[in-house]
Amino acid sequence: MRSVPERDAACAIAHAAAVVGDWWSLLLIRETARGHHRFDALQEELGISRKVLTERLAHLVAAGVLEKVPYQDRPVRHEYRLTESGRGLLPVLLSMQDWADRWVFGDGSLSGTADEASAEARRVAGLAGERLPRLELPGHRDGVPVDPVTGGVATVLFCYPATGTPGPLPDGWSGIPGTVGCTLENRLFRDAYEDFRAVGAEVRGVSTQRPDEQRVFAVEEGLPFTLLSDVDLRLAAALRLPTFRAGQLLRLKRAVLVVDRDRVVRHARFPVTDIPAAVDEALTEVRRLAAER
Repeated sequence: MRSVPERDAACAIAHAAAVVGDWWSLLLIRETARGHHRFDALQEELGISRKVLTERLAHLVAAGVLEKVPYQDRPVRHEYRLTESGRGLLPVLLSMQDWADRWVFGDGSLSGTADEASAEARRVAGLAGERLPRLELPGHRDGVPVDPVTGGVATVLFCYPATGTPGPLPDGWSGIPGTVGCTLENRLFRDAYEDFRAVGAEVRGVSTQRPDEQRVFAVEEGLPFTLLSDVDLRLAAALRLPTFRAGQLLRLKRAVLVVDRDRVVRHARFPVTDIPAAVDEALTEVRRLAAER
């Protein structure tokens, strides 16, 4: 691992690069955020040699980014989990993802949506069959962290950029493709909520707005379901959800996921270009899951 030269002794960028500036180190943080914690699982996901994996894990543990947690006594085996320091790097990873989606895969245009054939759309489509790792997000009512997945037949997680209440939204917001419609989407899920509950499903909205901001909107709109704040980008990192930057903040692009009680993603819709159709599609999916049981 590269040491920091004396001329950069006071440079925080150089010191951060010394910790996570390596290709494998960044991808290991990505994979642990996605829920892959054990040595063999990490090796399989990354196609990395055992020697290099051992070295990089030891480096990240020594740097305080990962911690070793025993999961077996005889013989003793450990898994690797992000520390608070490691979780603090998730916005860095999502900023890198956002930059590449816009400037490497895209043409540089700022957008709150994407083409059906985009890399972002392929990533979201690939979530079907994947398991959402254990995590908690603050709820709008009291800010207490809760599991996004409930114990019902399914949980519908609809991600949206931001609502105008309490506002204000960034300048030029309505001119960014895909941003308009967040209030409409919440209202449509509100109006269909009893239909979702009738088949044992729960609905939860997710944005990167703060819980107190979400609370004002939820009260004003009379929302019966919980809004979850992904302000720390834990869900976005776990699922590599598409984002865009507006008003100096990363925002979730509009997407709808249906997750079953075993935390498996059973349905993933992105981009969402027809909001009413996406709500109906989610309801059809949860009814199908209910009929399977």
